[in-house]
Order: sequence, then C-alpha cells, then structure tokens
Amino acid sequence: MSKSFFYSYRKSLLLWAGILIIVIIALLLGVDQKIVVFGTVVVGLFTQAFAGLGAIIAMIPFVGPLIVKVLTIPFFWMLNGMVYMVSILAIRKGYGKEVVNSRVVTLALLVGTVIGYILGHLLPLR
Repeated sequence: MSKSFFYSYRKSLLLWAGILIIVIIALLLGVDQKIVVFGTVVVGLFTQAFAGLGAIIAMIPFVGPLIVKVLTIPFFWMLNGMVYMVSILAIRKGYGKEVVNSRVVTLALLVGTVIGYILGHLLPLR
C-alpha cells in the first residue's frame, strides 16, 4: 500500500506552512515587501521548497504537469537570454576565450541532462 500524501510530502508542506507564517508575520510587522520577497526566494532556493511545490502541483491529474511546464519553461528562456547578454558584454570587454569555455561547459551540461532524462524514461526503476 502506498504512503499517504501528507506523510510523503510532510517536509514540503511544513516548509511552505512555515514560509507562509513568516511572510504573514513580517508583513504585519511592517517589514519592507522587497526584503520579504528576497528572503522568501533565498529560503525557497536553498531549501528546495520550490521543487517540492512543483512536485505537489505536478501530482494534479492532467493539468498539473502542464502548469509546471508553463511556469518553468519561461524561466529557463529568461535565464538563457540573460546569459547571452552577459556573453555579449564579456566578449566586448575582451573575455572571448572564457565565454567560449563557459558555453562549452553549458552545452555539455545540457546534453548530459537530456541524455539523463532519456535514460531515466527508458530504463525501468527496478
């Protein structure tokens, strides 16, 4: 028999409950909203709270995976666009060789991610 939903995702649920309580208290105490947002993003990234929230949303039948894709794909496009802009500035400053090296490493990581994704879906878990 499978574990219950709350037992399986207890860490993510407790983490998001804690983040929500801290945000509400901070806003009631008059802390600047920019500081609250920055703190939430930092805590969310370091504790992998966003990944847990994405996993919980992805469990919704039919629309869950679509919601996660709609939220994550623009983030990666924006990140890639920022990398291109920084690359252009770095090339103008004379760091062309370093830019090429970093793009090669990025390409290797992307290819490795795609290969891992494909192998993960082809190979059975047990």
